[in-house]
Amino acid sequence: QVQLVESGGGSVQAGGSLKLSCSASGYTYSRYRLYNTYCLGWFRQGPGKEREGVASVVNLGSTSHRDSVDGRFTISQDNAKNTLYLQMNSLKPEDTAVYYCAFATVAGGRCTEYTYWGQGTQVTVAS
Repeated sequence: QVQLVESGGGSVQAGGSLKLSCSASGYTYSRYRLYNTYCLGWFRQGPGKEREGVASVVNLGSTSHRDSVDGRFTISQDNAKNTLYLQMNSLKPEDTAVYYCAFATVAGGRCTEYTYWGQGTQVTVAS
């Protein structure tokens, strides 16, 4: 099992910043953490929109960010604290969404399906 708990959401004015955190725990997480063979990702779902990937980190190494947040958002991980972060700067109203963190295992150097999800944290950006 993997338990994921997000925090750090809130309401900000456009141009502001927020830092989201996701605390990970559980037997399955600990097992994959031992061999660094997992992915952690941030996803979001805005009002009336489909869920979309925002950023991910693979095997404590390579990171990726979707084009619309590249240069504004930064994903990072503190392995010692079992915590995933998403630093969000220069926020825009279109960034308003519920943000989720999720866990996936790695196969062939790629993330498999994200099967464990947190409960989400609301981010609201006012214009």
